Amino acid sequence: MNSARPVSADLSAAAPATVEQRWLTPVELVALGAIWGASFLFMRVAAKDFGPFALVEVRLILGALVLMPFLWRVRSQFTAAYWYRIAFIAAINSAIPFTLFAWAAQRAPAGIGAITNSMAVMFTALVAFMLYGEKIGAKRAIGLLAGFVGVTVLASGKTGGGLSVWPAALAGTFAALLYGFGANLIRRQLTGLPPGAVAAATCMCASVLLAPLAFITWPTAPIPGLSWLCAILLGVLCTGAAYALYYRLLYRIGAPRASTVTYLIPLFGVIWAWLLLGEPLTATMGIAGALILGGIAVSQKN
Repeated sequence: MNSARPVSADLSAAAPATVEQRWLTPVELVALGAIWGASFLFMRVAAKDFGPFALVEVRLILGALVLMPFLWRVRSQFTAAYWYRIAFIAAINSAIPFTLFAWAAQRAPAGIGAITNSMAVMFTALVAFMLYGEKIGAKRAIGLLAGFVGVTVLASGKTGGGLSVWPAALAGTFAALLYGFGANLIRRQLTGLPPGAVAAATCMCASVLLAPLAFITWPTAPIPGLSWLCAILLGVLCTGAAYALYYRLLYRIGAPRASTVTYLIPLFGVIWAWLLLGEPLTATMGIAGALILGGIAVSQKN
């Protein structure tokens, strides 16, 4: 997700909600936002000891293991042609953006990554317009502009130690752009495949692609227990379990409503970092967050 989340075209419609689902859905959306928001906290803690490649490799392997039952049940549907597409999508939708966010977590507060991650919604619309001719409309154009201004404001800020956060902000923004490409490719290249299985397959392929770099850069110093715990939670909870919860929501309420979880991720990312890491809530982050989230809200209106 913390990623542009895999969405198949057949999930845009949803069955009418029962009484239980009407209260359960908001609870699950908030829980998912809290989990994905926490991923930036876990990266912030663990990245300094693992390094970006090793941390992401652990995350991908654990996420793939949790999601593997989804893939195993429908493994016969995954032909060789699909696996070639999945390998490419895994690189731009998992391996590279996950690594960029982990790299950014070494250099800036966790809230920076959470805020830039929210740009994925707007980049998805922009890529669909540029590559596939989908209408973007005046409101979406205004939203995109507001989002880019927000990133500019965010990149101009300083951390508590006075260091510029622009490298981390740009890394997170580029990762969100890759999510935009990945989401569009999944919708068009992997239509008809169960999304849970697609997530498992992309995690598995991304882990294979990243394995050589993770092996070469694996830390020589002992990794503290807290960093291991954060890495495990990042893989099992924020990747495997979170994807499973997200697909449960996709099937119940459809892709458009499920995607609203994106609005909650930066909020929880900043809150967790403030509560547990003592990271400051700066005026720059507040202004940038308001611009980006406001831009997303405007861009989603018809």
